Amino acid sequence: MHTVEADYLVVGAGAMGMAFVDTLITETDATVVLVDRNDAPGGHWLSAYPYVRLHQPSAYYGVNSRRLGNDSIDASGWNEGFWELAGGSEVVSYYDTVMRQHLLPSGRVQYFPMSDYLGFGAHERSDSGDVTGRFRNLGGDEYRVEVKRRVVDATYLSVVVPSMRPPAYEVSPDVVCIPPNGLARQPVHEQYVIVGAGKTSMDTCSWLLRHDIAPERITWIKNRESWILDRGAVQPGPEFARRVLADFSAQSRAIKKATSIDDLYLQLEKLGCLMRIDQSVEPTMYRCAILSQLELEKLRTITDVVRLGYVQSIAPGRVTLERGVIETAADTLYVDCTGDGIGQKPPTPVYSPGAITLQSVRTCQPAFSAAVIAHVEAMDVDDDERNEYCRPVPHPTNPLDWVTMTLAFNHNQLKWFSDPAMMQWLNRARLNAVSHMQTSDEEAQQGARMIEPRLIAASAKLNELLAQ
Repeated sequence: MHTVEADYLVVGAGAMGMAFVDTLITETDATVVLVDRNDAPGGHWLSAYPYVRLHQPSAYYGVNSRRLGNDSIDASGWNEGFWELAGGSEVVSYYDTVMRQHLLPSGRVQYFPMSDYLGFGAHERSDSGDVTGRFRNLGGDEYRVEVKRRVVDATYLSVVVPSMRPPAYEVSPDVVCIPPNGLARQPVHEQYVIVGAGKTSMDTCSWLLRHDIAPERITWIKNRESWILDRGAVQPGPEFARRVLADFSAQSRAIKKATSIDDLYLQLEKLGCLMRIDQSVEPTMYRCAILSQLELEKLRTITDVVRLGYVQSIAPGRVTLERGVIETAADTLYVDCTGDGIGQKPPTPVYSPGAITLQSVRTCQPAFSAAVIAHVEAMDVDDDERNEYCRPVPHPTNPLDWVTMTLAFNHNQLKWFSDPAMMQWLNRARLNAVSHMQTSDEEAQQGARMIEPRLIAASAKLNELLAQ
């Protein structure tokens, strides 16, 4: 048994773990042991399909200390006119560079890839009262970590993508059913059947359309419809400030006008805050998926959409679903785009004795959230106060979650607005989209004062709608 010491033991070198460690060692003199089961940092990006791109601009993804991409606006393609979206291989390379050129050279980070942490829960205590944790590396060696401050769980919201597990339905050995990772290496097929309703299926359908597969050759099996965000409303930079503020104002108006939860979504759609691919189907899913208007228009050209529930089995020439059977061509490629995506575990306090559980504290921005949690950890306050700054904002799954996560984030924003030092940090944080609008601290405080009454009014109204 080997023994190592550190102030923090961080389990997981994915997006949240990397953002947390980056901010922690930048703003404190803490030492860190970082344990991860993969052979490189990056988490689920190491298993992502080759044509995946960020939902949100590269400008505010990754870690605070290093820019991702070139801070440029795309001049062509379906993202034309918007800030660049890093692809999967670029993200993986970026995290490797962060590790090699920033974290490890600090001399305060010990990184153990290809290692399994041997369990959360009731941690052992050393004779000095420190928390201890254990992990095992690929060679079978076990390590005992004496942790002076906390064990940080950066795996609580682990992302699961299709390539990480087999389909959740029976697949005949006589058909070709692949995860999206293998799509680019496949020969041309007569028909393409896409299984799934989330962002992965949207990306896959878009990839086929971009490569001139006619929409008539695509069958899209969707067990539900999703609300979608407009990429134009989530852009950083001063050139998009008016559009972003207009979206915030529209949300406030929609909430004010709404007479019920169901009416709220219709108001949000009417004002452009939410979109859907099929406007004749009521969405029952919301996962923060983001599309440009051009992507939305292209996806609407796929008209062979099957809504018969979940797939039960796939056999040559036929797909059996919960509420029916469809026939397919003999030469059909099935692409399994189903998956849990980001973890759906229940919210738990971020800070507790000897532990930190990384979760989103801003709607659908886990990397930024992890950096905020590290910054708040460095503050000279107790855990009750830290938890007031970082109330968990659960990642959404259904439309009602738009309401509950907005309420949780409004609480956090109001807390941040009350602290000038926190506002100053936010105004300089690369991962904070608003910081790219290049406002001064004084302008940021002025903006917060203008927004604050709207947040209070919105929260009151949303609570009224929930009470109905």
